[in-house]
Amino acid sequence: MNANTPDQVPPPRKSFAALRHPGARMYLLGSGMAMMADNIEHVISYWVIFHKFHSPALAGFAVISHWLPFLLFSFFSGALADRYDPRRIVQLGMVLFMAVSLCWGYLIVTDSLEMWHAVALLIVHGVAGVLWGPAGQMLIHDIVGREQLQSGVRLFATSRKLGVLLGPAIGGGMMLAVGPAWGLLINVLIYLPLTLWLWKAPHGGYAGDNQESRRPRRALRGFADIIPTLRSVAENPTIISMVLLAGIASLFIGNAHQAQMPEFTRDLGFGQSGMYYSVLLAASAAGAVIAGFVLESGMQLEAKPRTVFVLVLIWCCALGGFSLSTSYPLSLALLFIGGFVNLAYNSMAQTLVQLHAPADARGRIIGLYSMSSLGMMTFSGLFIGVGGSFIGIHWSLGLSAMALAAATAGLMMYALARLRGAQSV
Repeated sequence: MNANTPDQVPPPRKSFAALRHPGARMYLLGSGMAMMADNIEHVISYWVIFHKFHSPALAGFAVISHWLPFLLFSFFSGALADRYDPRRIVQLGMVLFMAVSLCWGYLIVTDSLEMWHAVALLIVHGVAGVLWGPAGQMLIHDIVGREQLQSGVRLFATSRKLGVLLGPAIGGGMMLAVGPAWGLLINVLIYLPLTLWLWKAPHGGYAGDNQESRRPRRALRGFADIIPTLRSVAENPTIISMVLLAGIASLFIGNAHQAQMPEFTRDLGFGQSGMYYSVLLAASAAGAVIAGFVLESGMQLEAKPRTVFVLVLIWCCALGGFSLSTSYPLSLALLFIGGFVNLAYNSMAQTLVQLHAPADARGRIIGLYSMSSLGMMTFSGLFIGVGGSFIGIHWSLGLSAMALAAATAGLMMYALARLRGAQSV
């Protein structure tokens, strides 16, 4: 079957199929640890920034600096992964992550942290994330191959969500136990397992036993490749629909409602309780982790464009319901469902993009998807945060969910019509 045709891909037949491939377990474990270290750094560095500078503008810049690199450089990062060994690109990202944690720790220990230091470190941290993104996804394909790609992508997403779930708790505990400076210095060590394993990992780039990993080296043209790649993607209804869907989901909602969780907690009657706030904040990540295990155990939800669209519509209903809820248990359940569905549709869309991408441009197309799905989160705060300052966060989230549902339904009708047309040719 040609990777560029919209033929259906049979689902994996075994539970946790990707874990049966050599190297997959270590890669997923190392990736989960790296994501946990990423979130530990966020928790500690944001706490330090707040108490050191008391600057809302700097706090806002921290969010922008995290997502803007994905918008600007994801495609270029994917092009690098097409041209060079993805293992080395991921390692470079890990080295930058470690350098940032090390610098934070040193500046805090010596009490020499200034605002420009914080700005610079936040920018480098964002660049490290975008280097890890497309190359990290390409390594999944190299390790597990085409047949078990959906399992690999889903387990990779689950390991990262587990890191997101554990990171804040462990980061807070490290601050209490050893202080923010030593917490950040210790955090450097958590990135090491993945960094060292990748040095001689048997998969990736052009070194794997998997024949698909021996990709042709395509000339690195950087941003000059964006327009030709967009033209080629536009001819594939599956890829273009998944890229557009990921973009509008991130633009209208993304994860902007998470930043408003203190106000939602207050409106539910628990504004003075850090525990109730923390549980609400963790509900989506917990739902995503459970989704990974449940879907892998049962091997349900075959990767199909129609299924992705339906899952996004369910996500809109869950978050729309959360925006209207006045019950804490109901709000918790809806956030959990939202996290469950979010992982399901994101991992499925990512799988479809990789399966339909030609081998010599896989990194560029993954980068394009990352630019859409992660980069557009740079602006998600406009609809929910800025909009909420005028009409209230409940209305802004509810209306954003309705707008996304309408846009998703329209895109679904267009994409499915194109797919039927392609299949009839």
